[in-house]
Amino acid sequence: MSSSYSFPLLSLGEMVSSLSQLHILTIKSEDLSNPTFDIVSSIYTAILSHLDPLGEDLSNADFGALELLENPDGHFTSVRVLNLYHKMTDLIASACSMDFTLKDLLFPKRDRTAVFISGIINLCLYNQDKLNNLQPIVEKMEGLEEQRLELESKISELNKEILNHEEMSKLEQPIIQEVEAEVKELRQTIQSLNKQQMSLKASFRMVNDKTKEIDDKISSAEFELVKSAQENSKLRSKIVQSPDKLQRALEEKKSIRAEAKNAERAAMQCFQERSSTVEVYLKACKKLSKHLVEMQALQEQVNSAKAVDKDVKVLKAKLSDEGVLDMSLEAKVVEWQGKVEQAVDLKNALEKERDLKRAEAIKELNKVKLQIESKLHDLEVRERNVEAMVAKADSMNNKISSVRESGTAIQQMLGNKCEEIVAEVRNYSNSIGAFFQTFEAELERAEPIDISHGNLI
Repeated sequence: MSSSYSFPLLSLGEMVSSLSQLHILTIKSEDLSNPTFDIVSSIYTAILSHLDPLGEDLSNADFGALELLENPDGHFTSVRVLNLYHKMTDLIASACSMDFTLKDLLFPKRDRTAVFISGIINLCLYNQDKLNNLQPIVEKMEGLEEQRLELESKISELNKEILNHEEMSKLEQPIIQEVEAEVKELRQTIQSLNKQQMSLKASFRMVNDKTKEIDDKISSAEFELVKSAQENSKLRSKIVQSPDKLQRALEEKKSIRAEAKNAERAAMQCFQERSSTVEVYLKACKKLSKHLVEMQALQEQVNSAKAVDKDVKVLKAKLSDEGVLDMSLEAKVVEWQGKVEQAVDLKNALEKERDLKRAEAIKELNKVKLQIESKLHDLEVRERNVEAMVAKADSMNNKISSVRESGTAIQQMLGNKCEEIVAEVRNYSNSIGAFFQTFEAELERAEPIDISHGNLI
């Protein structure tokens, strides 16, 4: 079916099938071929109830109009007929171009009734097509309303989650600050301990160098002692051989012994120094072991700090992910809010359009009510005039009956006189006929007559 309104004239079968398909009324084609007031009024009433199920009852009238009537109960049928007539006038004016009169309702004709019903059926089909076209929009609006409610619930849930995340981040913020402060302190202690370790390594290297020097000196002193012992043994063997040489050798040995003592003293000093350095090394080793234990503890603290740092980084990553998620959720919220606003705007536009149509319908209804009231007033005036005319007609009927009675008497008299006149005319015609016969016989025997001059020749 096309979306534009058309006005094809339907056949009786098409009208009957259309009325049954539209669930308006079930009738027969014979009812439309010979329409009556009852059939037409039932069809029109069913059509009005189909188009406006919540419409007013046709038998209802305004209180102002009822006050003008002397006996409202006696005008029940006329009020119903007039209401039906006015409503059908407006409906047919919007359905077809022909004017609907009261005669078309009271004394319907087949052709005009077919035109009116065809126009109304076409209008109903057009309205049904429009409603079918608007049905997806209505369903979409219902879906949008459901989506809006779901989105509002999701938005509220997301807002609650965002508030919970913000509260958790606020609660975790001092813990994170404390951990960051501890991490900073541990980093500073690690740097200071690294510096101490570097200085201890440098001092340990210096001590190792000194110990190597002392070891070299001790080994050289021991070598010299061995040499001096060998020389003493040689000198003892030489003492037996030559005293002079022995004396010289003793002197030399004394000098060598003095040198050896000096070397021994130097070696003892070196040994003492070495023992002192060893003690220093032992103390340094003890300190280094203590520092090593402390370094291990610090290393464990550093490892724990690194683990905490990793946890902090993980928490920061989670916070950043949650921030990104919050941003995406906020974007989705903004998007859904835009959709909700669009749906609300569309709903407001539809409500405004509905209000405008309702206002126009109310205006038209008020106009129709005013027209009905004025027409009811005119009908009351007409009814009074009709009652006066009926009274006059009754008096005239009485006069007519009396005139008829006198007329019948006069007719009887005239009939009798007519019979007498007819009898006289018959007698006169018989006498005239006999006269003409005798006259014709005399004319045949007499001379001809000049009729133009009126003289006999």
